Amino acid sequence: MENNTTIFQDVTQVVNLTDMPLLPVEEQVITIFLTMLICGVGIAGNIMVVLVVLRTKHMVTPTNCYLVSLAVADLIVLLAAGLPNISDVVAFWIYGYTGCLCITYLQYLGINVSSCSITAFTIERYIAICHSIKAQFICTVSRAKRIIAGVWVFTSLYCIMWFFLVDTNETVYTNGVVVTCGYRVSRNLYMPIYFLDFTLFYVIPLIVATVLYGLIARILFMSPLPSHLNERGGGGSVHQGHSNSTKQANNGAVSARKQITKMLAVVVILFALLWMPYRTLVVVNSFIDPPYHNSWFLLFCRMCIYANSAINPIIYNLMSQKFRVAFKKLCKCNWQREDKAAKFNVPMYYSAIKNSPHESNEPVTEQEEINCQIRCNATDDDASTLSISQ
Repeated sequence: MENNTTIFQDVTQVVNLTDMPLLPVEEQVITIFLTMLICGVGIAGNIMVVLVVLRTKHMVTPTNCYLVSLAVADLIVLLAAGLPNISDVVAFWIYGYTGCLCITYLQYLGINVSSCSITAFTIERYIAICHSIKAQFICTVSRAKRIIAGVWVFTSLYCIMWFFLVDTNETVYTNGVVVTCGYRVSRNLYMPIYFLDFTLFYVIPLIVATVLYGLIARILFMSPLPSHLNERGGGGSVHQGHSNSTKQANNGAVSARKQITKMLAVVVILFALLWMPYRTLVVVNSFIDPPYHNSWFLLFCRMCIYANSAINPIIYNLMSQKFRVAFKKLCKCNWQREDKAAKFNVPMYYSAIKNSPHESNEPVTEQEEINCQIRCNATDDDASTLSISQ
């Protein structure tokens, strides 16, 4: 408890001649267990999303760029909101005044960037499907990167206000002093800020998503499909074999578009549902006095927020074959690299493999497993040769 009794500048001291409030043991255990489980799964999953997109050339698409931005934002939420919650349960606030400012800033930065990333890939999907001709010039990787950079810059500047709105507070009890990270302004003053966040980063994104996914569904799932989706590549050939292959390719392209659209729609729906308890609580508490602060319901709201940041990689794995194959390839390559690094401790030469042309090109979809094996072997051979030369 020594960290909790440290005196910080500009700290509000409140004397409360009662015993220090402590959460019940069962609530502490449940909070720590759920937080560690959700954050552990979410941190590992979001790191894998970033790695598979950055390391696999055919995965670098405009949509996946937005998913990488979403994964990084979710990582920030889990690291800045989830993990500090564990120590806060058992020891109150231990990160000091600077930690209070930085952690609060990072929490809102991650939350708001994730909302903007969801809006960005929703608009990108709408343009790609409903305006496919324009999409060839608009929906590019370079433009997606510029949009993502703009989102991060805007949100970083917007969230600076939290440096001036939070502070550490001390409450003196008969058996000790409790330090908390709270708001330096009154409840009536920070409520308008909450409503601004609620509107900009929850209501507007959901309205945009509802309208655009409705338009996408009307185009993508209507029968018959529009000509720009149903007859890509020209169907004027007189050869039956060419016509059949073109038709199969068109059906495959439309099926892939439906699948990715369903996956992104699920991400948006989960975002709406998992954030609803907390957002509703804030709205309700702005109209009632005293506010509703049931500890179990607050725990439920926090777990929903953490789950929203952790569940997206699971959705990608379940609903996207490309992500599923890429995840397997990443895990298999890492496992084989560690296994070979431990097995080969003698000088070995692999000039034939190292000169193989497979290393210079990204593996094709049909041979991902084989080429992954070759690439992993080549990487390990380079590492072995380097260690020997040293």
